[in-house]
Amino acid sequence: MEQLLSDIQLILIGGILMMNVYTFTLFYIDKQRAIKHKYRISEKQLLICSFLFGGIGAWVSMGIFRHKTQTLIFKLSIPIAALLSFVSIVIVLFYLT
Repeated sequence: MEQLLSDIQLILIGGILMMNVYTFTLFYIDKQRAIKHKYRISEKQLLICSFLFGGIGAWVSMGIFRHKTQTLIFKLSIPIAALLSFVSIVIVLFYLT
């Protein structure tokens, strides 16, 4: 039986998926820390993780947790990071064989 995806495609998609879950979790943790007035995760780290293929997780978490939605840099850059993640997934699935 033939595989639908090659091993490299599975590894890359898995890596992108894990990065999105990690970024989603970072936003959740930062929101909880903000509520409790505790030490926060830096905006720099949140943005870096978003642009390292975690943009979809960041965008989803912004909507679910209503976190960083009023910060201009996040309003502008997270959709771009999400688009980068989406385009990367499309490239891996359809153009990388």
